[in-house]
Order: sequence, then structure tokens, then C-alpha cells
Amino acid sequence: MKTIQRDITSYLIAGIFGVMLLAEGASFAQTTPSGTKASDKIRPYKVHISDAALSDLRKRIAATRWPEKETVNDRSQGVQLEQLQRLVKYWGTEYDWRKTEAKLNALPQFMTTIDGLDIQFIHVKSKNPNALPIILTHGWPGSIFELIKIIGPLTDPVAYGGKAEDSFDVVIPSMPGYGFSGRPTETGWDADHIARAWAELMKRLGYKKYVAQGGDWGSVVADKMAQQQPEGLLGIHVNMPATVPPEIAKALNDGDPAPAGLSDKEKAAYKSLNYLYTKGAGYAGIMVTRPQTIGYSLSDSPAGLAAFFLDKFNDWTFSGGNAEKSLTKDEMLDDISLYWLTNTGASSARLYWENNANNFNAVNITIPAAITVFPGEIYQAPRSWAERSYHNLIYFHEVDKGGHFAQWEQPQLFAEELREAFKTLR
Repeated sequence: MKTIQRDITSYLIAGIFGVMLLAEGASFAQTTPSGTKASDKIRPYKVHISDAALSDLRKRIAATRWPEKETVNDRSQGVQLEQLQRLVKYWGTEYDWRKTEAKLNALPQFMTTIDGLDIQFIHVKSKNPNALPIILTHGWPGSIFELIKIIGPLTDPVAYGGKAEDSFDVVIPSMPGYGFSGRPTETGWDADHIARAWAELMKRLGYKKYVAQGGDWGSVVADKMAQQQPEGLLGIHVNMPATVPPEIAKALNDGDPAPAGLSDKEKAAYKSLNYLYTKGAGYAGIMVTRPQTIGYSLSDSPAGLAAFFLDKFNDWTFSGGNAEKSLTKDEMLDDISLYWLTNTGASSARLYWENNANNFNAVNITIPAAITVFPGEIYQAPRSWAERSYHNLIYFHEVDKGGHFAQWEQPQLFAEELREAFKTLR
């Protein structure tokens, strides 16, 4: 059984109800070249969730059938009943999606169709005409909400303690099957496909040169873009780098002790990854093997969806196991509500099935790459491993706060990291 578990883990680490996207007639900055197919055009959109969908959510929350309390005094059996009940009660009685919706609609949002699938994205241009374009990719169980707080510091660095020459034009797409992007109806939308789609998106926006950034799945997509080397991509930054050397990956998969001769940081990384392989990856095991099965629960039970996500918020924030020390209830519920209201629990889970690869094993990237290591990340990549994967490592920095959702938890720090990481590529 242990061998089977590790075999699975080696692969897995790796019409919307009530939702209307309303086209706006206002002019916008993007242009579509003459001769482009109508489906390729970039259309401005706003989001509106129907009153019926919000009412249905509250009714489902009120009708939740709860299990009994866990039989331990810690989180070893998963999300504790008391914490989840507090969050779900707040969701059903006090949380206000309309405020969140207004924040979204205050941002310039767009839609374009790539390879037959609608891709929704936010595009905020800096006032600086020499700003560096950057495409930012979220992960699971994150969304565009984990990236919104860094828009201001990136597009207007002067207002956040930076310099005008540090400006970025920011593009934030929702991945296929996530948020307001389309849900694939056929197989094939894996990380490689998403990476190609992002290159096409940046081309449609008219950018000749740009950089890419990502965490979680966003790191995987950024790595794929770096491997594909589309025209115009200057470099990447990732905060969940893929650095595990082959001999380390084999030892982890075989369940062996840490190999001899590792440095202290390499031993710490091995320990964190070993915990993930043996105890922390159950969430992904079901999604990489049975995304449709878990999707039924995520689509039918708000409390079930919230529990599945809160478990990872607790694990992956730099919070000592209590996500509310890093994120507010409203911030977590913005993200959870987005999945619920767009019914993307199943479609987002399928990305794990599509990927079918270990997302921590060493990559082979030759274009300029930058890495920031956060203390609350799933594992802290040692520089010694990073240099074996990212052969043109232009920036490597270990910071003292922030977790897996670093963009969400520490937006100011994260923006400062991107300014430094890409300084030499401007």
C-alpha cells in the first residue's frame, strides 16, 4: 500500500448557473489586428451573479448536514469542525458577494477565445509607457483573487515606495476551467496547452516583449512557457520552483531516508517533501485519479467546497495552521465563492488529471529565471538544487514571511521581489 501511495503521489504533485458576463460597449485599450477572426477578438466584460444564485447558496448553507466533531484535538484528521462552522456561518449570514463583485468590475476585465475556449483576464496598464508587461498565473485552490492585491504595487510602484522605472503592465488570466474562463469539454488543456495559450494572449495584446510569473500551477505554466520559449518571452519568476534532482526524487518516491551528504537546507527540503508525499497530498490524489468523483461533492455542497479549500489555506499559508492569521474570512470566501458561483470545482480539479506529472521534479530551463523562496511554501527550494534546474538563474532570494499564497498574503513584499527579479531584463 505504501508503494502504491508513493506511485500515485509521484504523479499528482504535479452553462454556469446564475453567472452572466455582460459585454460592454465602451472603448478599451486593446486592439485586434485587421483580418483576425471574430472569435479571436478581445471583448470587454463585466461580471454579474444573479440574485437567484446567491439565494440558492444561502439556502444550501443553511441546510448543511454536519458530521460529528473530530476525535482528536488537532488538525491531523483535517479541518476542525468548529473552525469550518464559523466560516460557513459567516458565509451564509454576513458575507457580501456584491462588494466583491464591485471590486472586480472596477478593474478592466476582458474575454478572448483561444483554441475554442473563452479566456477571461484582467489587464491593467501602467501610466508609464515603458512599463514591462507581465502575465501572472494563479494556482489551485487560488484564483485571480490571490493576485489582485499586487496590481497596484506593480502598475504604480511610486505610490507603494518604488520607482517609476519599476512599472509593469499587468495581465491576469483565469486558467481554463477556473473562474470566468471557459470549462474545457474535451481533454488536452494541460499546462503545456495553457502556456501556449498565454503566449497567444500576450501576442493578441500587442506585446513584443514580456515576462511571466506564477505560483502553484502558475509556476508550472511559467516553467512550460520558459521551455517553449515563445517569441518575446524575456524571462520568468516562480515562487514554487521545480528543483528536486533525479536522485532525490527517486529516494522520495522509494520512501528512503534522506541521502547522505545533503546540506542543512537540502535536508530541510527533503523533510518537507517527504511529509507531502506521505501525509499531505491526499487532496491531489483524488483529483489526479478521480476529478469527476470529487467534483460532484464540490459542485453540490458549499460546506464541502469550503472544507476542501480551507484545509489547504490552513496548510499553505504562513500562519502556523490557522489561515485566518494570514487571510481574512472575506478574502478566503471571495475565492471559495468564485468556485461555487461558477461551478468550477470539477473542471479545476481536472487540471491535476490532465497534468499527470510531478510538479516539483527538476526542470531544464535555459532562459533567464528568478526565484523567491517563501518560508511558508510547501518546501523551501535550496539554491543548490535551483541552479541545477534553472541554468540562467538571474535572481534567487529567501524572504522571511509569506507562504504558498505569497502574492495574496504579502502583496507589497511580493511586488518588491518582482521589481528586483526583473530589473536586469528591462
